Amino acid sequence: MQGRAAIMGRRMTAALLAAALAAVSAATVARAGPLLDSAREAESKAAAGDAVGAYDTIRDAFGAFSMTLPFSVGKAVFVTEKPKAYGAYAAKPDAVFKPGEMLITYVELIGLNWKPMGDGLEKSSFSVDFEISEAGGKVLASQKKFGEFTFTGLVRNQEIFTHLTLDITGAEPGDYLLKYTVNDNVSSHFTTFEQKFTVAGK
Repeated sequence: MQGRAAIMGRRMTAALLAAALAAVSAATVARAGPLLDSAREAESKAAAGDAVGAYDTIRDAFGAFSMTLPFSVGKAVFVTEKPKAYGAYAAKPDAVFKPGEMLITYVELIGLNWKPMGDGLEKSSFSVDFEISEAGGKVLASQKKFGEFTFTGLVRNQEIFTHLTLDITGAEPGDYLLKYTVNDNVSSHFTTFEQKFTVAGK
C-alpha cells in the first residue's frame, strides 16, 4: 500500500477571486476585512498597469485567508488513474472494483496551514491515516501515517492535491467502507472523509 501527493503551481486569477469577493462583500459590506482590502489594492494596481503586483497581492492575501478556514477536504473521488494535475483527473464512474484492482482516490485540501522557515520560505506538512471496515462495521485494516507529505516554497500555494493508492488484493467480494483521516501537522487540526466501495465477484 502506498500514498502519493503532488502540488501544482497554477493559481487562481485575480479576476476570478475578485468575482468571488464581490459576491461575499455583498453580504458583508459592513464588515470588510483584509481579503477585501487586498482585492481593492489589487484592482488599483491592475488599473495602474501593474499586473504582476496585482496578481501577487491577491495570491498572498488568499494564502493568508485560506489559513483562517477550517481544515477540510474540498473534493475526494475515486479515479481511474493517477491525476495529471490539480483538477485534472478521470473520475471513476462507479465505486465497484474488480478483484485486485487498485483504489485510487483524488483529494483536494482546503485550509492547510503554512509555517515560516526563514529566508522567505514557507512550509506545510500533512499525514494521512486510513481504515477499511466491512459493511457490518468491523475494522479489517488500518494504518496511521499511511502517507506523509511536506511542501516548501516561497508562496503559500493553495492548489494542493494528493492521490492515495490502496492495494486491496485478496479482499473478498462485498461492500466496504474506506475512511481517511488527513492531519495538518502545522496546525494539529485534522479532517476525515469516507468512501463506500464494492469488490465485485470473480
